[in-house]
Amino acid sequence: MFPVIVVPTYNESENLERLVRQILGMDCGVSLLVVDDNSPDGTGEIADRLAEEFEEVHVEHREGKQGLGSAYRHGFKVALEMGADCVFEMDADFSHDPRYIPQFLSAISEHDVVIGSRYVEGGGIENWGLIREFISRGGSLYARLFTGLTVSDATSGFRCYRSEVLRAIDFSRIAASGYAFQVEMAYICKILGFDVFELPIVFTDRQVGQSKMSKGIVWEAIWLVGGLKRKYRDITDKPVPPEK
Repeated sequence: MFPVIVVPTYNESENLERLVRQILGMDCGVSLLVVDDNSPDGTGEIADRLAEEFEEVHVEHREGKQGLGSAYRHGFKVALEMGADCVFEMDADFSHDPRYIPQFLSAISEHDVVIGSRYVEGGGIENWGLIREFISRGGSLYARLFTGLTVSDATSGFRCYRSEVLRAIDFSRIAASGYAFQVEMAYICKILGFDVFELPIVFTDRQVGQSKMSKGIVWEAIWLVGGLKRKYRDITDKPVPPEK
């Protein structure tokens, strides 16, 4: 298996090197693809230095900040071109604990998509305020109500996809950037019939650096998620072929 972890970065100079060294020190056989949006704090330069030191580290530089969803779409494309068998989404700020990577790798051998879930038994959140947790839990509930998803944590950004899942998705239809990107990906996987498994994780809020959360991301999620059923009606309205 050739797993690639896509790590989008923007101003993560305080976190990236420590994250890369910790993941590679676990010796899980993974490669990392850093997608940096021209971070003014020098994150891209740190990524280049790490790529010179470790053959498992690859770097994509983009001209400016274009959003999380755009970074993942780009990263997925490059990871598949690299020959990845499965592709991770993972934040650079340690909110996604690297210790779960072996569990993801085990689960992805049996499922098409693995989502690190805060809201199933065994999962949880540390160091979040009540408002932030309310927004997150409310976002997942909103997604379930409007899309019919059964995923408990539809906004989670710690995930792993088999390569065939990503090849089956038409990414030209996905414009979402923040939480809405995660919900849209979960919804597409559902309507395409892929097996989605939720792996319990404990999410810990970042210790250094600044959160990328904004009101714009929240509002994008509200209006985009509410229209997902209509947007993908051409897929959901297709007749189910008879069983052979």
